[in-house]
Amino acid sequence: MGGFRGVLIDLGGVVYQGGAALPGAVAAVGRLRAADLPFRFLTNTTSQPVSGILEKLAQIGLRAERGDIFTPVTAARAYIEAQGLRPRFLIAPALEDDFRGVACGDRPAVVIGDARDGFTYARLNEAFRHLRAGADLIALARNRYFSDAQGAPCLDVGAFVAALEYASQREAVVLGKPDPAFFHLAVEDMGLSPQEVVMIGDDAEFDVAAAIRAGLSGYLVQTGKWRAEDTLTVTPAPSGEFPDLGAAVAQILGSAG
Repeated sequence: MGGFRGVLIDLGGVVYQGGAALPGAVAAVGRLRAADLPFRFLTNTTSQPVSGILEKLAQIGLRAERGDIFTPVTAARAYIEAQGLRPRFLIAPALEDDFRGVACGDRPAVVIGDARDGFTYARLNEAFRHLRAGADLIALARNRYFSDAQGAPCLDVGAFVAALEYASQREAVVLGKPDPAFFHLAVEDMGLSPQEVVMIGDDAEFDVAAAIRAGLSGYLVQTGKWRAEDTLTVTPAPSGEFPDLGAAVAQILGSAG
């Protein structure tokens, strides 16, 4: 452990839960900033635009810039333009703002994110029909579940991605975590290599193990969706496990060289 030159931090379940900051999280981010250690927020949140995330961070007393936050939309815009896609979106209406102005091509695609109550039978069936007609399936994330403001588990977009894959017999291109390219996008933005960076998250599978497979280190925090049994089954195992973000940051700063 140690000697990290950059940090990636998940948001939901690590920095905040619902609309409230988790204990010590804001101070922990402040310590990274004071130490002049580069960091980025790497989140699979696709239920709200970056502007909404910035507003939430401001409400809990955490200063951040748009460039500090990497969501799957960051990768999706580049992918849509590079592949010449003509996307049909199955996403939350608020997220459409982050796709405004993207240059589209002629190749049809279905882009799916966390639409929450927008996952109606009619919309899913419409997406299925486009996939059957040959459209590509682009998933902004494929997390299994998330925790709501009360800590209760809720179905995440991965369940709906799996349903469309099964019905259409088409495999999704996943642009958020756990895709290694998503981690590398944020790492490269800091001008670092994966070996110099640690990811801090509450999801043993999609935050931590995925980061390690992408060449980073991965710290698991025991907040948010963390469950003790996850540590026993996930491969590769976390590089470190800590009670919360504050403890993980203390380890990083204590061993930074």
